[in-house]
Amino acid sequence: MGWFWGSSDDKNASTKKDVWGDLDPTLRDFLAKESPVKYNSSNSPAESQPQAAPTTGSRFSPSTASDNADSIPKIPEKTLYKDGRYADLWKTYKPLAEIEAEGKSDQERMMDVIEGYKYRREEIGRIALENCALEQIALSDCFKAGGWKARATMCRDDNRKFDRCYNMQAKFLKALGYLDTFNRPPEVDERIQMQADTLYHRMLEQEEAIEQAKKDGLPPPAFPPLLAPRPKVAKNTPSTNPDERKTISEISDLRDKFKKPLEKRLEGLSGPERDVEEQNIKAEIAVGTQIADQMKAMEKKAAEERQIRKEQGRETLADKVASIFR
Repeated sequence: MGWFWGSSDDKNASTKKDVWGDLDPTLRDFLAKESPVKYNSSNSPAESQPQAAPTTGSRFSPSTASDNADSIPKIPEKTLYKDGRYADLWKTYKPLAEIEAEGKSDQERMMDVIEGYKYRREEIGRIALENCALEQIALSDCFKAGGWKARATMCRDDNRKFDRCYNMQAKFLKALGYLDTFNRPPEVDERIQMQADTLYHRMLEQEEAIEQAKKDGLPPPAFPPLLAPRPKVAKNTPSTNPDERKTISEISDLRDKFKKPLEKRLEGLSGPERDVEEQNIKAEIAVGTQIADQMKAMEKKAAEERQIRKEQGRETLADKVASIFR
């Protein structure tokens, strides 16, 4: 006799029914790819029993291990999901900066180098103001609530302290290499900023110690240099290749029209200030040499790309115009 809710045989058949096989094929593919638990349709729930432990006499096959290692999908480095989700999408991911860089022309790449240098120079002024925040607050307080003598002299003492702090902090930042590269992490810039502030206050402490020694009639104490000298670049040997140019690292390597203004900046300076100014000038020379090398490498690469397009018969109008002015 049959029951309204079905017989016991129908119940057992429904439990053994393959639910995985009834799913839509696209849904099965999605679950197989994204789900951490893999469903095996050949094993029913009743048959899914724990497997027996392998015997001691069984041997491990190296080929099986290599196959398992190859079957594990590799997680892309730039993915946001370290569990392997969407690995097929992240393996072809490119940051927006790389995509924009690929579509830029040679002129735009050169302008990026120049704009990066200008941005660094502006950042030096902003960072110097941050390091001189206490001197700037003292100057502001002097103008707001200073005595009649300070206001009569336009807060001369505080103004001099702030101006010297700003100028010396900017020189320390340049000497420490803040202008050298344009694509380093922000942590490096923060270390340079803190080091510049530390060196400036160390210089003030040394000057106070020298002044105190003069008042006491003692010989001035000797201090190590604040900045380590930059490593000297080996001089170029004479070469017959016209493309190779002389390496410029010192003031003496420059032409006279560039050398005289730099030597004038050293006039009237002595002690730590002169050393810092010399390192500052050398840092500016190194940055100029670096920018010139980048420009030269870009021009060489652009010329090679134009030559390849010309050989392939894909020369553009811009290539023809550029070849005229070469």
